Amino acid sequence: MAIVEFALVALLVFFPLLLGIMEFGRWLFTLNAAAEATRVGARLAVVCGNSATDIARIKERMRFFVGTVRSDQISITYLPDGGAGCNTDWTADAANRCESVSVELNGATFKPLIPYFGVPLQIPPFTTTLTREFMKSAGNPVCP
Repeated sequence: MAIVEFALVALLVFFPLLLGIMEFGRWLFTLNAAAEATRVGARLAVVCGNSATDIARIKERMRFFVGTVRSDQISITYLPDGGAGCNTDWTADAANRCESVSVELNGATFKPLIPYFGVPLQIPPFTTTLTREFMKSAGNPVCP
């Protein structure tokens, strides 16, 4: 009789609770990874160039942290005026007109491994903005 009671309690309470705790831990890990991805993306965007190749490298580096993120869910904006003063050749004058870089991760989802817990959850938007510092600094080991 005790074995049957344990089996019922384990199936109805213990295992769903254990699996829920595991999925919640994965959810928190994903949120932390998304925040870290935007931080790293902003740092790279500040010190690297803003050419299409550099931006693609930055997005790929960010996708390393959160594998479910697509490149179109990442936006890199050079401020002010959306980077109107920052051109892609990074002349000294153009780099001096850039004041900051904003990186946003928006629209990503978290997919639970266990289908019992329902549909994918939306990851909230994460944004990191950094000031200019040394845009396209010479001899920077981060950017090739």
